[in-house]
Amino acid sequence: MSDVVRLINASKSDFEKMSPMDLKEAIFKSEGRVVCGQHLLFAGNGLVRGVTNTEVMFAWGADMVMLNTFDLDDLNNNPGLQGLSFKELKQRCNRPIGVYLGCPKQGTEDESKKVIYRREGMACTEEHVRKCIEMGADFIVLGGNPGSGTSIEDVIRCTKEIKDKYGDKVFLWAGKWEDGINEKVLGDPLAEYDCKDVIKRLIDAGADCIDLPCPGSRPGITVEDIRSLVQFIHAYKKGTLAMCFLNCSVEGADVDTVRSIALMMKETGADIHAIGDGGFGGCTSPENIHQLSVTLKGKMYTYFRMASVNK
Repeated sequence: MSDVVRLINASKSDFEKMSPMDLKEAIFKSEGRVVCGQHLLFAGNGLVRGVTNTEVMFAWGADMVMLNTFDLDDLNNNPGLQGLSFKELKQRCNRPIGVYLGCPKQGTEDESKKVIYRREGMACTEEHVRKCIEMGADFIVLGGNPGSGTSIEDVIRCTKEIKDKYGDKVFLWAGKWEDGINEKVLGDPLAEYDCKDVIKRLIDAGADCIDLPCPGSRPGITVEDIRSLVQFIHAYKKGTLAMCFLNCSVEGADVDTVRSIALMMKETGADIHAIGDGGFGGCTSPENIHQLSVTLKGKMYTYFRMASVNK
């Protein structure tokens, strides 16, 4: 282990020195207390005039934020950034910010069907990965938004292509926690594939963190379903992280529901606990971010995260 500080203790001066693999180590050292918010950029300017949802989530206790529906072809087509560049957003937040890239299964999308955002703008392509790295994205998340036709095989392929080219220059998360219609998500007991074999293939392809759904939000998935996968992830390759994702629109529920689910997420043993963007204006309510943070890491570390933006 290096002298990298735990993410839950880190602030601006620490983040400025972190490489992608330092960030990975900082999360590992935090022992399952890292909270990641999600910001849906196409959904509008956000909850509060003059500040982005990303800033709001950090202010309420998130340690990291991933940007969903980032249009990398047209950087002016990202309403949630309120005219900021990615670099300017990072300068405001002084926190790790990543980009979610979709891996849609080719040939499954009905081109005649109107979509509400430009799926091609956030697709996992060589050009988009390069742009993310050049912009300074702290991590890249691979998956597939609902209705995109995501296939596990596409995620594995994209994972290998990225890590073969960039290696440790990119902190890469990969897996499947949503879009479970045509192919079940990881951990679903009805999945027609061996979830542990898929995880093994993702890790062998180079994934630094495996994306999983969380119990209590994704239908039919229990703590034991996810805990067994997290244990396999941690045992198969030491240092590989697990991310547990609270979504399926339950992220827009009340704080008592979020509190209950957060405790189940903790029981899975996951390293990162993410919460989706389902709500109003492109993110969950600030109260739910705060509750997730308090439940997972207590008030002291939550208040530190809220107050240490320029430390």
